[in-house]
Formats: sequence, C-alpha cells, structure tokens
Amino acid sequence: MVERDAQGRATRLIGVSRDISEIMQHEEALQRLNSELEHRVDARTRDLQGANAQLRRTLDELRLAQKQLVESEKMAALGGLVAGVAHEINTPLGIGVTAASHLSTESKRVQASLADGSMKRSDLDAYLATAGDSSELILRNLKRADHLVKSFKQVAVDQSSEQRRVVDLAEYLDEILTSLHPRLKRTGHRVLVECDPVIRAHTYPGALYQVIVNLVINSLVHGFETRENGTVRIGVRCDDGQIEIDFSDDGCGMSEAVRTRIFEPFFTTKRGQGGSGLGMHIVYNLVTQMLGGTVLCESVPGQGVRFLLRFPQGDLDAVD
Repeated sequence: MVERDAQGRATRLIGVSRDISEIMQHEEALQRLNSELEHRVDARTRDLQGANAQLRRTLDELRLAQKQLVESEKMAALGGLVAGVAHEINTPLGIGVTAASHLSTESKRVQASLADGSMKRSDLDAYLATAGDSSELILRNLKRADHLVKSFKQVAVDQSSEQRRVVDLAEYLDEILTSLHPRLKRTGHRVLVECDPVIRAHTYPGALYQVIVNLVINSLVHGFETRENGTVRIGVRCDDGQIEIDFSDDGCGMSEAVRTRIFEPFFTTKRGQGGSGLGMHIVYNLVTQMLGGTVLCESVPGQGVRFLLRFPQGDLDAVD
C-alpha cells in the first residue's frame, strides 16, 4: 500500500505474484512419501515383531531340545556307569564265591578225616594254610566289591540329585576313576592324579563327575585314537579360594580351527561315527554355570591337549 486518501483508505497498492503450484506439488508429494514411509515402517515393525517372536519361540524350543539332549547324555552316562560297575563287581564276587566254595570243600574234607581218625598233622597244616589264603582272598575281594558299590552309590546319587556338598577332591576323583575302570582297563591308557588329600570344596559333585568323565572319554576317543599307550594327567590345587584342575593328555592334539570350536554345541569331528557333539559343550556349561567357574583349552597338533578349569572352593562350613 503506497497511497491513501484523506480518510486513510488505501488508494494504491503495489505487489508481486508468484505461481507456487510446483512448490505445493512437491509438498504434497513429500506428504505422500512421508505417509508411505510411515506405513512401511509400521509394516516392517510388525514384521520384525513377528519375526522376533518366532525367533524367541524357536530359541526356546532349541534350548528345550538341548536340555533334553543334555539330560539324555547324562542318563546315558549313568546307564553306562551302572552296566560297567555291575560287570566290574562280578569279578571280585566271583573270586570270593570260588574261594569260599574251595574253603567249604576243604573244611568238609578235614572234618571227614577228623571223624574217621585219619587226619595227619600235615593235613591240618595244609588246611590251615588253605583257610588262611582263602579267607584273605575272600576278604580282599569283598572289600573291593564294597568299594565299588559305595563309589557307584555316591556317584549315582550325585548324578541324580544335583545337590551341593563338601567333597574331598582326592577321594572323589578316585571314585570317579573307579567308575571309569571298566572303560579304561580295555585300553593301554592310564590316568594319573596329583591331588593333596586335604583339598576340599563345597560344590556340585555330580557336575564335577560329569566334567571329568567327559574329559577322559574325550581323550580316549579323540586324543588317543591312533595311540595304544596314552597318559592323562589330572592335577588339582587350591589357590586363594579357587580350585584349579589342570587336565592334560599326550594325545594327537587338535588344530586351531577345531580348538576354537571345541565348546560349540553339536560340533564334533566324529560326525556319523557316534559323536553327538555335546560332550565338551556339556563340560563348558557345567563349569561356567553350575560350578560358577571358567574353562580354557590349549592344544597344538601332535602335542596333546590341556584344559584348565577354575571354580570357587565354596564355604566349607556350609550346611546344605
């Protein structure tokens, strides 16, 4: 407005006009694009939410399947333990029965000689020697059977109950190796244990049993596949409230590619040959979750393998 009349009304205007149709078209296109993007984002979000839900369901199913497989593996190990110990007990019991039968026969013979008056001093001396040898043989084999039964009973309870208790590690490792004896005696391999008898831990012995058994079996199956006289060494020490188990063998070792995947579930170099690929995965889970520790693996091809396990010693005064 550049001019006004005496009453102040506008009499002259100056202005500029511009066609904004293209701008409006761009704005409308931008609004449409934003709307389409919002719809796409909403659709993608719904798709992702559905995919995440499906992944969670799949993961839950896999975890359940893995748990079932782990339980099946544990039950299979326990079944093998039962069969092995049952077979192992037959030997001392058989020897004891044979010795007792022989002693009974000799006793009847001496009794008959005494009754008819034909007994000689030499017959009595021979009988006493036989009775002493037979009694010693019976006692020794009954003690062996008793040790096997007690070891099996404690290990079986630990396997099934999963309860914490205070464990004398040297004694418990001996029980574990006793349960493995049926498997080891069929080979030329040996297991050497170095553990101070005073070392104790308040932990889950069932988990410890499964870990040691899986490591030993792993050495027998994989490490000593091409060897007839392998050696497994298990060293145990206690350091500042931590139990350290140094497990090693002098087997064939493994490549770096295998070592980095050793704890993965279902990974095995024996695919199609009876290997489930769960043994070492179970070891990792039991050590890190149930025992609350760590496990490391070191290996070089041709130089065996070493597993270093560490877990808390626990409260030795605790009452479960």
